[in-house]
Amino acid sequence: MIAEKMMPPRLPEQWSSSYISYWQPMQKEDQITSGICWFDYEQNRCRIDGLFNPWSEEKTGHCLWMSEIVTASEGKTKKSKIAYCREFPLSEGEYEAVVLDDDLEPCHEVLLTQDVLLQYQASYVGSEHLLGRETDAWTFTKPGKGPSTYYFVKGTNQLLRMVTGDPAVHASIRDFPNFTTNTIPAEIFSSSI
Repeated sequence: MIAEKMMPPRLPEQWSSSYISYWQPMQKEDQITSGICWFDYEQNRCRIDGLFNPWSEEKTGHCLWMSEIVTASEGKTKKSKIAYCREFPLSEGEYEAVVLDDDLEPCHEVLLTQDVLLQYQASYVGSEHLLGRETDAWTFTKPGKGPSTYYFVKGTNQLLRMVTGDPAVHASIRDFPNFTTNTIPAEIFSSSI
């Protein structure tokens, strides 16, 4: 019984990666977006920069780029945002960038905790070949949310893919193609864009 013997991995003390965010199956209103994220659990902080997903350009009139810096140790998060609006009579492929006001909000936990698999008693569900790598898959359910499956490079704590929801119905997928544990410079967590 391998599922009983394997302990879920904890994410590294510091890690960063670019990411691509998309849906499965993709529906008409779904978009593919990308960005970069940094997590520093020792200092209890993280930063995610990228186009917001899900975000409806059709409903809001713009795409939304956001830099979210969570400093959970200080109980706060800062969101810096830029709206990318299609302005007519510009051609359909042109956008105008409009800087929006920052949001400051209370926040006492980073967006992805280091022990997320332990916290939600994840179960090992086997190995799968993804993005050219062998992975270990762990599944869990957060209260009030659907199922999640996280894929780690086999035998490591390097996150390769997060799936939230049921891919047979509609699931959010985020891939981390260049996961690294290199030291993150302190200025990454400064509040400037």
